[in-house]
Amino acid sequence: MVVRDTSSIVQLVDAQIDRVVTRPGTPPALIDSIRYAALGPGKRVRPLLSWHACVAAGGRGPESVPVGAAVEMVHAFSLVHDDLPALDNDDLRRGRPTLHRRSGEAMAILAGDALLTLAFSSLADLSLPASRVMRILNELTAATTGMIAGQVYDSLGGLPSELTDEERVVLIHRNKTGALIRASAVMGALSGPEDSPETLDAIVRYSEAIGLMFQIVDDLLDVTQPSEAVGKRTGKDAELGKLTYPGVLGVDGSRARVDELLSRAEEAIFPLGPRSAGLLDMARTLARRDH
Repeated sequence: MVVRDTSSIVQLVDAQIDRVVTRPGTPPALIDSIRYAALGPGKRVRPLLSWHACVAAGGRGPESVPVGAAVEMVHAFSLVHDDLPALDNDDLRRGRPTLHRRSGEAMAILAGDALLTLAFSSLADLSLPASRVMRILNELTAATTGMIAGQVYDSLGGLPSELTDEERVVLIHRNKTGALIRASAVMGALSGPEDSPETLDAIVRYSEAIGLMFQIVDDLLDVTQPSEAVGKRTGKDAELGKLTYPGVLGVDGSRARVDELLSRAEEAIFPLGPRSAGLLDMARTLARRDH
């Protein structure tokens, strides 16, 4: 029987993260900060995508735990560093003080560094041919680089001048948020037993649609929900003059784009049949989330 219970999946992924980061000789304060950043409250969207993509590719799910843990650690690293005063300067994350507010800027920087490097060590636990592990490694490397590029565009500018505002916001979103979401699904699929180009193509198209959709919903929450509902400071994008979907298309136009992307995701995985049920549930949940 394939496990689809979210809490059971999260427990397996969190246990893998805890095992990877708890290394002999590591300063206890560093382990404590890493755990605070990676194992606190959160939706665990990326490892859940890895799990359900693995199932959609013919696996049972547990095979994806090393990649799910790896991608969640990269995500946690990005949040820790994005929250720093030099970037977004946030005080609240997941309803708690950001790591640099809790443990100081120096420890936040070092904990983020550790999360990024240790993430790749989780992939050593994959029981796959070396060629498949290399493909997974390349996916995570490319996605991490894309995520950082997106943060550069979002925070420091440098977007191509010939692009329209919508094209610019898509470029930011597809990198800053979409790259890691795409990699989560692709890596999960690659951790399963099937290596069908058709299946992988379906999962790629699905993940590209929900990656953009996820960030549009995030933009909508930033302008429609109070901070206490979302667990982080809202309204900050407008304050900083950042490009967002609501800023470009308005709230109604952004919601229409979410519906369009959800339909695109559903269509992409329809040929995979019942084994894609977990991915389908996730897409619909992410499209309608309120925090």
